[in-house]
Amino acid sequence: MAALKIGLFGGTFDPIHLGHTYIATRAVQTIGLDQVIFLPCRQSPHKNKQNQASDQERLDMCQLATAQLPWAEVSTYDLDAPAPSYSWRTAEAFRENYPDADLYWLMGADQWNHFDTWHHPKYLASLVKFLVFYRKHPPRQHAEFTHQTIRGLHPASATAIRQAERQSLRNQWLHKSVRHYIKKHQIYA
Repeated sequence: MAALKIGLFGGTFDPIHLGHTYIATRAVQTIGLDQVIFLPCRQSPHKNKQNQASDQERLDMCQLATAQLPWAEVSTYDLDAPAPSYSWRTAEAFRENYPDADLYWLMGADQWNHFDTWHHPKYLASLVKFLVFYRKHPPRQHAEFTHQTIRGLHPASATAIRQAERQSLRNQWLHKSVRHYIKKHQIYA
């Protein structure tokens, strides 16, 4: 029997948008992942500023955005763990919970291109395989690390979404339920 293939998809998800679920869907379609676990992080070690939405709001939005995806799960692991949210620590915990599964770490090419600056990248590489999503330019090659690529096009940007929400512009990059949640709670107003 083949091992379960699980994708770990961490991020601030401030807010989660159609681009995030598009990347996860492409990973399911092209790699054959059985499950994708979305992991909203408490504080990314790669970002200096605080999240604009609270931890609970980002968790709620992730749950709303993935509710109709039978292969998706949202985990509070990174929100419950001490800050900052180190990927190796998350992968280590999921390796212990799923010892026989093939674990994959989903990330964008922008993250992969700076992967060698992450905290304990070699250890993380011993725990997971890397799936790197890119739009136009293939990700760089690392001498010590290998990856599989997933190509696709989606224009969504969390920064652009927050700006549009501040200006009360209709945003086509949000899941309908997430858009209603943001409006109801006036998260980015």
